[in-house]
Amino acid sequence: MKTIASLILALFAALATFPASAQFAKAEDAIKYRRATMSVLSTHFFRLANMVNGRQPYDAKAAVENADIVLAMAKLPWPAFAAGTDKGETRAKPSIWTQQPKFADSSEKMIAQVIKLDAAARTGNLDNLKVAFRATSGTCQSCHDAFRGR
Repeated sequence: MKTIASLILALFAALATFPASAQFAKAEDAIKYRRATMSVLSTHFFRLANMVNGRQPYDAKAAVENADIVLAMAKLPWPAFAAGTDKGETRAKPSIWTQQPKFADSSEKMIAQVIKLDAAARTGNLDNLKVAFRATSGTCQSCHDAFRGR
């Protein structure tokens, strides 16, 4: 049942990305959307961080639930980095739009690591989760270093 629910959630997330760029009437809408998706993603990622770093007891079920949400959210923000969304209330660096191939590569690497993170969470083994979490965290950090300001 959990596998079916996860597959449905992943399918919904994938389908939700297709109309995303078309749904933004204004650049501000795209910025709000990507900030919201990143906020939810980071909330659940840091819940995993708390378990990995011993600030919260490890809970295998909660780890899977949070990793599933991170996986679903990791696929959503990218269409909202469309042309013209570089101005406004955003921490996105101009390099996103001047280095599109590098930015796309970074987002693909992050998604690939999040898939591994989700798989590691499903093992029910904290050591596996730690390894995958650190790899995912490194991928996130390298993207933030290159493409996120302030």
